[in-house]
Amino acid sequence: MKSEIIEVNLTGNSLTLEEIIAVARYQVKVAIDEKAKQAVHESRQIVDTIVEEKRVVYGVNTGFGSLCNVSISQEDTVQLQENLIRTHASGFGRPLSEEVVRAIMLIRINSLVKGFSGIRLSTIEALLAMLNQQVHPFIPEKGSLGASGDLAPLSHMVMPLLGLGKAFYQGELLSGKEAMERAGIPIICLSAKEGLAFINGTTVLTAIGALATYDAIELLKMADIVGALSLEVHEGISSPFEEALHVIRPQSGQLATASNIRRLIEDSEYVTKATPEHVQDPYTLRCMPQIHGASKDSIAYVKEKVEIEINSVTDNPIITRDGKVISGGNFHGEVLAQAFDFLGIAAAEIGNVSERRVERLVNRQLSKLPSFLVKYPGLNSGFMITQYACASLVSENKILAHPASVDSIPSCENQEDFVSMGTTAARTAADIVRNSRRVVATELLAACQALDLKGVDKRLGRGSQIAYGLLRQTASFIENDKDIEIYEELNKATALLETGAVVHAVEAQIPLLIQYD
Repeated sequence: MKSEIIEVNLTGNSLTLEEIIAVARYQVKVAIDEKAKQAVHESRQIVDTIVEEKRVVYGVNTGFGSLCNVSISQEDTVQLQENLIRTHASGFGRPLSEEVVRAIMLIRINSLVKGFSGIRLSTIEALLAMLNQQVHPFIPEKGSLGASGDLAPLSHMVMPLLGLGKAFYQGELLSGKEAMERAGIPIICLSAKEGLAFINGTTVLTAIGALATYDAIELLKMADIVGALSLEVHEGISSPFEEALHVIRPQSGQLATASNIRRLIEDSEYVTKATPEHVQDPYTLRCMPQIHGASKDSIAYVKEKVEIEINSVTDNPIITRDGKVISGGNFHGEVLAQAFDFLGIAAAEIGNVSERRVERLVNRQLSKLPSFLVKYPGLNSGFMITQYACASLVSENKILAHPASVDSIPSCENQEDFVSMGTTAARTAADIVRNSRRVVATELLAACQALDLKGVDKRLGRGSQIAYGLLRQTASFIENDKDIEIYEELNKATALLETGAVVHAVEAQIPLLIQYD
C-alpha cells in the first residue's frame, strides 16, 4: 500500500497521526512552512543576544541538570553543546526500527519549528536533510527515563550530524561521518543551546507510542471484523448488537462496536435469532460491544494525548515571543507514560478476548466442528498449536501490561527526583499491540477455516465476506498437515493486518467507527 499524502508541510501546530505514518512508513518528503522559519529565526535572535550580553541562562551558558549553577564561558559554549551529545549518547540494546527513527526525527523537527527553542534554522534543516535523504541514526532502544525527556536516545539521533556515532544509509550501517558524506549532507557544529534543544524532549516515547496508537486503532477495527466472522461461524445471535440495547448505556466505544458489528454482519445468513435451544451466546461473542468498546474508549483517550504532544514544545528552557527564558518541565513524559500504559492494557484485552475465540473455534466441544479445525484429526494436528501460540502471546502481554509509569528512580544527583518511565511504557505498549495483532490474525485464519469446514452454502455479512475473500486470496483451506507449514499460513494472515489491507478493503464499503458520533 502507498500513502495518499504526497508531502508533509511542518508548521509546528498541525502534524497528524496519519502524516507521521506517511513519513515513517512510506518515506513521504517533509518541508518546513515559511511562517515557521520566521518563528525559528526570531527565537534564535534572542539566544544570540543572551550570548552577546553574557547573561547567565540555563542551558545556554551553564551546565546541565544538577550542574545548572556552573557558568560556562562564551568561548566554551560550542564545546559545551558537543560535550552534551557525546556524553548523553549512552543508550543500550538493539537499534530502534527505521520507522520509529523516522517518526522521532519528524516529531523533533515539528517541535523545534514552533519557534520556542532558540535553535538555528540551518541546524533544523540539517536534521530535515537526514530525514528526507534517509540517513537514519542508530538509536539504541533502551536508556531513557522519559524525563528530562529522552536524553540518551535523542543524543544518538544527533551524533551523525556532528560526524559521530552510527547511522544507516541505503540499508547499510556506517559511521555517522561516512553516512553523512555518502548522502552529501555537511557535518555541523552546534551553537549555544542547540544540543539541549535537540535532546531535551519527549520525542522518542511519543514517536514509539504514536505508531503503536495508530496500529492499535487499526487492530480494533480488525478485531470487530474478525469477531463478526467468529460470530457467524457459531451462528451467533444478532440481537445483542441492536442499537436499542446500547443507547441506554451510551458508552462511545460500545456504541461504535455495536454499530460496526451490525453493519459487518448485514445480510448474513449465518447469524440467528434467540430460540429456546439457543438462548444466548458466550461473552466473547455476545459482549463484543462492551469488551472491544472499552478498548476503543481507552485508545481514543490515548490518541488525543498523542495528537497534543506531537504539536507541542517539550524542551527546556523555552524562549517566549517577548524574549523571556523560562526553565520548566515540559520534557516530563508523565502524561504520555500513563496514556501508553493505558494503551498497553487496552491492546492486551483485545488479544485476550481474541485468544478465547480462537479456543472456541478449535475446540470441537465448543464449535461442533472437527477437533482443531482439520477434516481428519489424529494424523493431522491442524490448528491445535495455534491456540498454544496465542496463549503464549496473551500471557506475555499480561506481564508487559504492568504499568511502567508507577515506577521512578531519582537521577542527576536527585535533581531529577521523579521520572516518568514513559519510553518503557511506549515500547511495551508497542510490543503488546504486535502480540495482539498476531492473535487476531490467528483468529482470522481459524474462522475462515471453520467456515469452509461447515460447508454450508450461506451468504456471509457484507463486511465479513470482504475479509474472508481477501484471506482466501493468499491462504487456502488446509486439507492436510502435509500440504502446509502452519507458520507460513499465519504469516500470510498477519501480513493482511500489518499492511491494513483488510481494514482498507472493508472500509471502502463500510466505514468502521472507533468512537460513536
